[in-house]
Amino acid sequence: VSWFDAQAFAGWLNWKTGEDDAYRLPAEAEWEYAARAGTTTAYPWGAKLDHNYGNFGIPGPGLGGKAEGRDQWADQTAPVASFPANAFGLYDMHGNVWEWCWDWFGAYSSGSQTDPRGPASGSNRVFRGGSWEYHAFNCRTAFRSSNPATETFNRIGFRCVRAAGQ
Repeated sequence: VSWFDAQAFAGWLNWKTGEDDAYRLPAEAEWEYAARAGTTTAYPWGAKLDHNYGNFGIPGPGLGGKAEGRDQWADQTAPVASFPANAFGLYDMHGNVWEWCWDWFGAYSSGSQTDPRGPASGSNRVFRGGSWEYHAFNCRTAFRSSNPATETFNRIGFRCVRAAGQ
């Protein structure tokens, strides 16, 4: 799906539930906070890629799925919740599909964030999390990438967040 498709879904979900702007794409800093789930390692389960925790591609350079451990989906997405949730109870934050974030791609502070908003403008939108086709480096919690908001790929999806108090 494109970033615009993800935005359209969030709008539809707000309309369907009758809640005004309760659902949206996460800011990039919000996504990383949720993915880390209180950890500081490369992945929320530790320092090394582990095919028991997500649907990842082959190790090292190159593209392609890899069936190993609990990861049995070599060239496609895995069903939601096929792997353990992180400490915040969130599934599939690493691997399976990249996830669009609200932000424009630009400079990103490595320190603690008090304002999760990214750059005010840009040419590409951020996506995070890696996918079934990408190797371990791209699935690390800190890794980020981007594409034009109009582009669609079978390895990019999204998740909506709900505003606190809604």
